[in-house]
Amino acid sequence: MTDETTAPEPNYGWVMVAITFVLTGLAFGGMASVGVFLEPLAAHFGWSRGEISGGYSVIALSSAAAGIGWGFLSDRIGARTPAIIAVIAMAVALALLSNQSSLWHFYSFCFLYGALGHGPASVPLYANVGYWFTRNKGLAMGAMAAGGAMGQGVVPFFARLLITEFDWQTAYLILSGVYLLVGLPIAALIRDPPARLAARAGLDDGGSEVPLAPREVITWISVAVVFCCTCMSVPIVHVVSMVSDRGVEPQVAASVLLVLMVAGTLGRVLGGKLTDMVGALQAYMMMSLGQTLLVGWFPHIHSMWGTYALAGLFGIAYSGVMAGLLICLRVMVPARLAGRAMGIGGFFGWFGMGFGGFQGGLVYDLTGTYTWSFVAAVIAGVINLTILSAFYLRIQRQRALLAT
Repeated sequence: MTDETTAPEPNYGWVMVAITFVLTGLAFGGMASVGVFLEPLAAHFGWSRGEISGGYSVIALSSAAAGIGWGFLSDRIGARTPAIIAVIAMAVALALLSNQSSLWHFYSFCFLYGALGHGPASVPLYANVGYWFTRNKGLAMGAMAAGGAMGQGVVPFFARLLITEFDWQTAYLILSGVYLLVGLPIAALIRDPPARLAARAGLDDGGSEVPLAPREVITWISVAVVFCCTCMSVPIVHVVSMVSDRGVEPQVAASVLLVLMVAGTLGRVLGGKLTDMVGALQAYMMMSLGQTLLVGWFPHIHSMWGTYALAGLFGIAYSGVMAGLLICLRVMVPARLAGRAMGIGGFFGWFGMGFGGFQGGLVYDLTGTYTWSFVAAVIAGVINLTILSAFYLRIQRQRALLAT
């Protein structure tokens, strides 16, 4: 049996946390930037918000579908090669977006960003990092996942500054260059943990912390994650436009998303630590409850200080949800299946993200207000909590059955 604690250079796990923090920050940041390009693209091309927010959905769904394949592949070849491909694909997609001239161009380049960029930059790395740790794995994975939240705040804010200083075309082109310069050297440093190498060699699969078959665990989590991601994606995609509609300057409106995501960076670390304290599924449920209680308030808080406060609280809750989800897949699925588990869970999560982002724009187009978009987000959060509660009871019943 291979034990991570006997591996040479055990501290390299924290290097992998840092690498994943940066690369997933780039991947998620480029995706979230759709929100700050909404108004410039609408003004330039005359596209509706529903059409443009569909680009977010294309990235999410293409990343989801491709992520399953990248997950299976990473179980066989590791995470480094997919990550290098991801950095190149994201940079190329951003460069192409700077020269788009039609809606089908926009969707095609978003597809490229998702399928060959975001997908291999997230699923293989998430499957990698957790297996470097036997202690404080929740804290480590929470810190790793915090990169996605930070990226969703920093990259869109940076993009908004570039749009203001230059134009949307130049903003995309500069982002492309930054992604290459930052991402490629970091991706080259990726290593696979001893536990995953052992599982790949057929020596040890790492086991599971729950008395259920991996297929059943993945099914429960996949169904639940559709609804938690539908809930969280509405403010992520639409909060900048919603605040801008109140007459707020675009840069100030973008700062709301920055606050949400910076708070989310803290939320993922706290969510990860919470899993070490109370358990992965319990932490996932607690953070999901917070997300659901908070999301419906966005259309009803009009002061900027109130909006910043709500964005900060929501950022902590939603990011804790993401940390809980990733850690559930880490501790409930054997190491030999980690990549495909992350890929399948990610597929359903991104389906929820894509649907939530799209319905937010579509409902706005139909009603002229974001109120009902956020009501739908609350409903999705309630459904997620119901499924997680049933999953928790199923685990407890199985444990009781095995104890008799």
